Amino acid sequence: MSKSDLERTFANQIRLAGLPEPVAEYRFHATRRWRFDFAYPDLKLAIEIEGGIWRRGRHNRASGFVRDAEKYNEAAIAGWRVLRIPTNMVEDGTGLAYLERALEEERRNAITN
Repeated sequence: MSKSDLERTFANQIRLAGLPEPVAEYRFHATRRWRFDFAYPDLKLAIEIEGGIWRRGRHNRASGFVRDAEKYNEAAIAGWRVLRIPTNMVEDGTGLAYLERALEEERRNAITN
């Protein structure tokens, strides 16, 4: 399954679960061209679909890994939480469960603050 297929599948899972729709391909950095696959900008919650992890894809090569680390570190410094969802977690629904938990935690925090 291609990364775009995984992203479409995950977006469909979000819709079917009745969760708020995230922004797709959200550019989060002012000067870099980095984008999150999906984001809830008001919550600073991002989702990255990690396809190709078993095929020596770009993310598995040293240079790709280093670029991803830079992106995720900059996101963390800016206050973002990033859920990284590999292929198997899209396919078995675990990724959606993580997103549901993160959104529920945000809801709880909003109530107590």
